[in-house]
Amino acid sequence: MKINWGTGIVIGMTLFISFILYLVFNMLTDEKFDHDLVTEEYYKKELLFQQEIDAETRGNALAENISDRRIMNGWLIEFPEDLKLSEISGSLSFYRPSNAKLDFDIPLNLESNRIEITDKNLIPGRWNIYIHWEYQGETYLYKNEIVY
Repeated sequence: MKINWGTGIVIGMTLFISFILYLVFNMLTDEKFDHDLVTEEYYKKELLFQQEIDAETRGNALAENISDRRIMNGWLIEFPEDLKLSEISGSLSFYRPSNAKLDFDIPLNLESNRIEITDKNLIPGRWNIYIHWEYQGETYLYKNEIVY
C-alpha cells in the first residue's frame, strides 16, 4: 500500500500532537513535579517588599553584619560581637526553593553570637537563608543564597 504525501502529513501531525499531549498529561499528573507557588501568600508578601528592602539596608549599614559559612558538621551563622544578645529577637529561616517540605524556622534566643545548623537539617543543594531580627526597636534583615 502506497501512502501519498497528504496522508503522510496527517499521520505525522497526529503523531506529533499525540506526543505533545502525552508529555503534558504526564507532567500534570506526576507527583514529583509539584506546581505550587514558590511562596504562600505571594501577593501579601509583595506588599511588604519595601519594608524588607529598608530592613536589609539597615543590616548592611551596621559596622559588622551577620556572617555565615560552612563548617565541618553543618552551617555556622555569627552575629556581631558588639551587640547585646539579650536585646536581639526574631527568626532564622532556611528556605529550600525546590522543596517546601524541607523549609524550617528557628526562633532567635541567643546565648552566644553563634548559631550552628547541623548536617541532619540540611541536605545538599541550594538554600536561601533569611534572618529577620529586631534590635533596639529597629528591624533588620539578612539574606544569603548558599549551596550546601
